[in-house]
Amino acid sequence: MSVRHEPVLLAEVLGFLRNGPGLYLDATLGDAGHAEALLESEPGARLLGCDRDPSALEYAAGRLMKFGTRVSLAHATFREVPAALAAAGGGGLVGALFDLGLSSRQIDDPARGMSFMQDGPLDLRMDPSRGRTGAERLEGAGEDELGAVLREHGDVVGSRSLARALLAEARGGGLRTTRALREAIDRALGGPAHPRRYAQVFQALRIWVNGEAEELEAALEWLPEAMGPGGMVVTLAYHSGEDRKIKQALRGPAGSRFARRLPEIPGVRPPERPWDELTRRVVLWLISSEEKGRERVSEWFLCC
Repeated sequence: MSVRHEPVLLAEVLGFLRNGPGLYLDATLGDAGHAEALLESEPGARLLGCDRDPSALEYAAGRLMKFGTRVSLAHATFREVPAALAAAGGGGLVGALFDLGLSSRQIDDPARGMSFMQDGPLDLRMDPSRGRTGAERLEGAGEDELGAVLREHGDVVGSRSLARALLAEARGGGLRTTRALREAIDRALGGPAHPRRYAQVFQALRIWVNGEAEELEAALEWLPEAMGPGGMVVTLAYHSGEDRKIKQALRGPAGSRFARRLPEIPGVRPPERPWDELTRRVVLWLISSEEKGRERVSEWFLCC
């Protein structure tokens, strides 16, 4: 029997997201914890719930069945959400939630290859029905490409040399399981690596295999047009790369700290920022060592 994933920062998310009756988007439905709480607390809310993971959608469908026609579900990546929104009737969203990263359900399933704590195929796909597995991607990757992936998505120190070592094994078919990848990391580093190093590599490869950075950028492009007047957007980010992309998009070209300090020029209207920030700083949920229970990629959750 699987244990359902309970959402983090639930009260904080609802405090920002609840915005009266209308259509809400949960672009990363997962186990539907946030969605269920929103629908229960906002009787006039309707929900479009999207996820790229078919198993997550199947579970969420059962959990949200009690809300009947108030809920529409779609198997969709961020790029595909606009089409799903149009199919659901369109209209300006009163609220949107993006809970990025992966769920504990995905981590706990060895067949998904998301965890360095369990042995299984090095799949790493959020949607096992689409695209190439992590093992297949590694077999065809170049050193420059993989080095950049490890550096940009995992903040891996010595990313280029580690990429070279991993590719030497991958091209011979030697990196087809999570255990093989972990052992290859150990050999490249000259001994057992710190768990954080494993987590950084697995995170970077997962983001790369699923195109998560590109998907997030696409979502941040279409999101302003999808929101209605006064619409609320809440994001939960799990590492600095996601956090940086979101802040840049929300603040726009006129939204940097430097730009806010520029003096006003008489007769010149400054560019409008695309969003109003609900908080000046991110909302943090710190995790104690007793709460972790499994590997973590970051030490906090970020709510923007």
